[in-house]
Amino acid sequence: MEPLIIIKDMYKIYNPGENEVRALDGINLTINKGEYVAIIGQSGSGKSTLMNMLGCLDIPTGGTYYLNGQKTECLSDNELSDIRNREIGFIFQGFNLIPGLNALENVELPLLYRGVEKEERRRLAREALSKVGLAQRMDHKPSQLSGGQQQRVAIARAIAQAPPVILADEPTGNLDSGSTTEIMGILKNLYEEGHTLIMITHDDEIASQAPRVVRMRDGKIIEDK
Repeated sequence: MEPLIIIKDMYKIYNPGENEVRALDGINLTINKGEYVAIIGQSGSGKSTLMNMLGCLDIPTGGTYYLNGQKTECLSDNELSDIRNREIGFIFQGFNLIPGLNALENVELPLLYRGVEKEERRRLAREALSKVGLAQRMDHKPSQLSGGQQQRVAIARAIAQAPPVILADEPTGNLDSGSTTEIMGILKNLYEEGHTLIMITHDDEIASQAPRVVRMRDGKIIEDK
């Protein structure tokens, strides 16, 4: 399999010196195209810091990160923003939908930032919403949708332009058990369709649904199987 993500000897150090905190402490990780990986750890384990690195939302203190063949840690803020728009589809615990926009418009928004033409934008957004079972809810605003439906809109937004990486941060954290089952089923389907899926979670039961589980503690990877 072809590597999509390569992390070599990555560190993230806060307050360097006597009272330094090593949020990441020598991380080495390779994720291949088409893998479904859960990164699990409790609060303070470093998993959220690692997610920020994977999503090009932050840069490491030391080490190297290759995303789809591109070295990222030396890029400018604008270049990192371009990579986020082009390479990564984000799914957040809090959905991060725009309240004043309906489902279709929320899914279209990142495509607008990427410069996709209006007709193509609308087609991709409609296809993505249909894929997550919301073909009949496209004109509904977030306040008119359940939590599970809002997360499905967020998934549609993440997959609309088929980015190389889907990065899901606690995707079921705000959902009831029924909606959690639905969302995990959708994520499994995306993986089976060939998407590369990285899920950040603190929940062992959720993590166990991924074929590969990377466990973190104190800024280190302590298990990868």
